Amino acid sequence: MRDRLADIRETQLGNNDNDGGVVVDDVLVDVTPGGGGFMDDFFKEIEIIEQDLSAIENDVAHVEKMHTHILTAPKMAEEDKERLESAMNSIKLKANRVRARLKDIEINIERTEEQSAEARIKRTQHAALSHRLVNLMLTYNKIQNDYREKCKDRIKRQLKITGKPTTDEEIEDMLESGNPEIFTQAVITDTKDAKQALEAIEARHNDIMNLEKSIKELHEMFLDMAMLVESQGEMIDNIEHNTVNAVDFICSAKEDVKKAVKYQSAARKKKIICLALALVLIIIIIIILIVQLRDNSGGSSGGGATPNGGSGNSKTTSSPRTTISPINTAR
Repeated sequence: MRDRLADIRETQLGNNDNDGGVVVDDVLVDVTPGGGGFMDDFFKEIEIIEQDLSAIENDVAHVEKMHTHILTAPKMAEEDKERLESAMNSIKLKANRVRARLKDIEINIERTEEQSAEARIKRTQHAALSHRLVNLMLTYNKIQNDYREKCKDRIKRQLKITGKPTTDEEIEDMLESGNPEIFTQAVITDTKDAKQALEAIEARHNDIMNLEKSIKELHEMFLDMAMLVESQGEMIDNIEHNTVNAVDFICSAKEDVKKAVKYQSAARKKKIICLALALVLIIIIIIILIVQLRDNSGGSSGGGATPNGGSGNSKTTSSPRTTISPINTAR
């Protein structure tokens, strides 16, 4: 399962909009380390554990590189042996320290109110850190076992060079007994190659015995942390599930926002077009009204002049009547 601690920490500590706060049960609380806020000592402890886990990751990677270097070398140098042991001791020290800190946090959680926001934050952080530690230890254990198998193969090849081929079961018996002389005491060392092979066998045997000791020392830690993580498995799965759902929701929300912006832009354009058409329509109506008003005004002026002309405002001159007498034609 992918580690989601960084996502959780970002959610709880990285909310810049809230000035280093996190919303828990609709209440904004300050979780900035060193800020004297909510659970300040707890988050300082979390930060120390994260630093130790990062250091363990680096040490595990260094051990793996050292294994590769030692296996490819004809003979293990004393300096390489010391560096390897130092890295392994560093891993063991830091892992035990982290485990002790996680146990203290677990005790602290039991003293916290069960349903409070503080308890939920602590349980989430504790589960994520425990899961991370177990994953690191499992990776480290796998690296050790791989190295052990490769050392066994090399011992087997070197015994074959000396003229005494052995099976995997016989080599396991030799490693369990802790005495490589079971197979080497009867080997004839007259040749230079045989002597070098015997020296290499003894060196690899000692190397494997150191590995066995380291694995046994970490065995208790594996059992303890594995049981803890198993009991918290449902919580970790829920964290993973909720985080994945949140990511999916954010991606979906981004697409919805893009669509909304596109629709909003289209709606704005339509609105502008409608307003423009309405404005043009209003202007046309105004022009029509102005033309009609002008026509009505002109008609009224023409109708008033005609009555005035026909009313005889001008004086009427009566012409004198001329009486024509009829001509008497009968004289």
